[in-house]
Amino acid sequence: MKIDLHIHSKEGSDGRWNLAEIFAEGAERRRIDLISITDHDSLAAQLQAIELARAHGMAYITGVELNVTFSHPDYKGGKAISLDCLGYQFDIENAPLVEKLETLRDYRKKRAVLIVENLNRAFAAQGLPAFTMADLDAIEAGVDGAIGRPHIARYMVAKGIVSTLQQAFDKYLVQGDVPKMPMSLPEASELIRGAGGKLILAHPNDANGTSLMSLTTSVQEQLKIIREAMMAYIDGIECWHSRHDTETAATYATFARSTGLIVSGGSDCHQHPVLMGEVAVPDYVGEQFLHGIHSTVRGALR
Repeated sequence: MKIDLHIHSKEGSDGRWNLAEIFAEGAERRRIDLISITDHDSLAAQLQAIELARAHGMAYITGVELNVTFSHPDYKGGKAISLDCLGYQFDIENAPLVEKLETLRDYRKKRAVLIVENLNRAFAAQGLPAFTMADLDAIEAGVDGAIGRPHIARYMVAKGIVSTLQQAFDKYLVQGDVPKMPMSLPEASELIRGAGGKLILAHPNDANGTSLMSLTTSVQEQLKIIREAMMAYIDGIECWHSRHDTETAATYATFARSTGLIVSGGSDCHQHPVLMGEVAVPDYVGEQFLHGIHSTVRGALR
């Protein structure tokens, strides 16, 4: 069984491909059996993803990626950091979840305006023309899902301000960032569990992402943090990830088994590059999710 439970789409957030392209690639060329679209703070792609999975004979579970704030008194003086969590197998029509994600989406638009204002200050210092509301409208026009910094970065490349997305971040968007609307880990847990789903700590040892590495590079220390401060709120851990090495994945999987947590895995593919199905996720990960799943979503695996 080939499994990928962490994929982003153009319709929902900052993926480069639309759902039709993702499912054609995943089913026909990469032979993925179990899949989940996990867009940032967005359920916009879920209904179509369920339909496409059925059409391609793939098993599907609903997914979303939520950014949360977290702190531990023993690290960074108790200062809050950002973490990502994955929600799975929730009701996509659950009112509290839908309403909260709509609020987050509205804030993303306000955040984009503030980021552009910060960019304009940096542009002015370098003698570059400022972005106008027409530029912001053009950025939004290219967004099918929730607007974020990657969309602004792509526009900067298209305008010739920078040559690469990484340069946009390194030169402008890191310094000009504006905090996301805060969501606590308990709030995220309540939302996902209240919608009948499971909350999974995403890529806890990802050096390039929002992870526990912001507090400590020691995996054993990370496990200690989870044990002390997170067990009441999470149902599992994403052990297999495109930026987790084999040792990290094995250590987290062993910890999960010893603590009764479920395990997950996926590529975190945004289609640049296309990594779907390239993370070796064990079959038993799928079995955790497929037991009791509705037959119309299980597709070829029913």
